[in-house]
Amino acid sequence: MSQQFSYFSPGPAKIPDEVLSGLQEDLLQYKDTHISILEVSHRSKEFTNIIEACEKVVRKLLKVPDNYRMLFMQGGATGQFAAVPLNLLARTGKADYIITGTWSEKAAKEASKFGEVRQVKLDNTEPCKGDKFSPFNDTEASYVYYCSNETVHGVEIQAIPKVPAGVPIVCDMSSNFFTRPVDVAKFGMIYGGAQKNIGTPGTTLVIVREDLLGSPLPSCPAILDYTLLDKNKSVYNTPATFPTHVMKEVLEWVSRHGGVEEMERRCIQKSSLLYSIIDQSNSFYSTQVHPTKRSRVNVVFRVGAGGGNEATEKKFVDEAMQQGLLSLKGHRSVGGIRASLYNAITLDDTRRLAHFMETFLKENYSA
Repeated sequence: MSQQFSYFSPGPAKIPDEVLSGLQEDLLQYKDTHISILEVSHRSKEFTNIIEACEKVVRKLLKVPDNYRMLFMQGGATGQFAAVPLNLLARTGKADYIITGTWSEKAAKEASKFGEVRQVKLDNTEPCKGDKFSPFNDTEASYVYYCSNETVHGVEIQAIPKVPAGVPIVCDMSSNFFTRPVDVAKFGMIYGGAQKNIGTPGTTLVIVREDLLGSPLPSCPAILDYTLLDKNKSVYNTPATFPTHVMKEVLEWVSRHGGVEEMERRCIQKSSLLYSIIDQSNSFYSTQVHPTKRSRVNVVFRVGAGGGNEATEKKFVDEAMQQGLLSLKGHRSVGGIRASLYNAITLDDTRRLAHFMETFLKENYSA
């Protein structure tokens, strides 16, 4: 009997097996084209059908209002750190950033190259409520920016910040896109790199309200210009054709399996299983993130007495790998353990990890 493997990578992440099986066929020949999906022209009717079908399933899953435009861009979320201010800062030259971890901090640093950026850092060891997530109360900002899920630190923000009327909210949803319902109408713009929950590296989904188009900074490169890309239906240049196809296939899989409502149910079930073991481990497993801010998709924790021990954590990762539990090492900047529970990770995968955590606890904990 072959060994079972479960892949908990934070990205590029697991693709659903059902999708991979279909992609294998497409790699040899896409439908009746007699060529591989990798060879399909971005100007062909086949790719036009792909990108239109992808937009259709996004609109269906997230109930995207008609006054929002959809762009399929390159450069990942990091590219959007620059694209957002280049397209949206012109109104006032100022932007407000809520800092909850590595990626929002990097986004703010990039935006500061193009205008005045004000930052408010949240303490992730405290609950997220009231004014603590509504730190801005003036209309001077062109937009307020936050990241809904910080993969490095395992922080997820459930609340949408309250901002003054007329100030758009911009959100990086790269790592929890399509893991829950989203009221798109409350945002000026949302975006996410595909390589975590909705596909492979190479394409970034941008959903932007149409009234925010049309006023990029003069320095904005054509490749990052939302207005230009919208006018050309995301085919201003050669887009990432195959990653866009993969995104379509993954999102159609989400649709077939109950939509974002079902993904949210599974997400809560999987993460709760691991957090319950952490909380009941008598501090052998530990996390500093307040329970109201714990990520449902990136469970980040330390292993060992006193808030984590590198030798014990190395042993944890090594023994997990021997059990077919892959890619559990934490981000290099924070260490520890990180189990990414994106949509393609099954409850069975999570139960296998939970069983290993319980066994490792029994074998290595000493009161």
